[in-house]
Amino acid sequence: MVELETLKKHAINIRKNIVKMVTEAKSGHPGGSLSAVEILTAIYFTQMDITKDNLDSVDRDRFVLSKGHASPVLYATLAQKGFIDEKELLTFRKINSRLQGHPSMKKLVGVDMSTGSLGQGISTAVGMALSNKYHENNHRVYTLLGDGECQEGEVWEAAMSAAHYKLDNLLAFVDANGLQIDGKVSDVMNPSPIDEKFKAFGWHVIVLEDGNNLEAVIEACEQAKQVKEKPTVIVAKTVKGKGVSFMENQAGWHGVAPSKEQCEQALVELEGGLN
Repeated sequence: MVELETLKKHAINIRKNIVKMVTEAKSGHPGGSLSAVEILTAIYFTQMDITKDNLDSVDRDRFVLSKGHASPVLYATLAQKGFIDEKELLTFRKINSRLQGHPSMKKLVGVDMSTGSLGQGISTAVGMALSNKYHENNHRVYTLLGDGECQEGEVWEAAMSAAHYKLDNLLAFVDANGLQIDGKVSDVMNPSPIDEKFKAFGWHVIVLEDGNNLEAVIEACEQAKQVKEKPTVIVAKTVKGKGVSFMENQAGWHGVAPSKEQCEQALVELEGGLN
């Protein structure tokens, strides 16, 4: 297991790269990328058995970013794992870049599913988990949704299927930061209580009051491994724009790039988290 302090340094560097790449592209989705950093750090550095050597193999764990617009957090995590060069992050959203605004499995090895149309990511993850069961492949499938994404009916069709087929090899996260592009999730179309809905659909449910607490996220992942004959969802209450003071809990930073001056301020604040 990677030491907690090392994991925290990974998380900070992932956040810094998110800010840098969105600033360079002058477009992207920083808010919901920053809120999910601890989740992806935990998944990629303490849970998944993914390595440079097995990227092309079916014989490994898989991750599906169902909230595909948060691609910066996925790319920055892949870079932190050493699967892509950090310098390539600065090509984000540029013509001919492998790092599209929404992740494309045809462009980049290590992206397990092309996503962006909300609801389709968890649906694909259910299919992957079902396939693993059928082929007696013991690897796990991880997926990350947004709480706004849970307004999509397809999410609940997938949830119903996962419980029906007893997919205990599937772990879903809901990045419950409470905000989406049009404002508060509860004002736009309230999907709450998300935890009770998943429970009603037959899932094992874990609620994290602080989804930006790395230790808590890791502990929840380990707990999920012990659950048998039903899928698990971790509803993680997070802070949109986490780590950057002027972005935190601001819906306006859902899909807006910072200026160079704002980027510099953000990097100084994030660098301070290393001390």
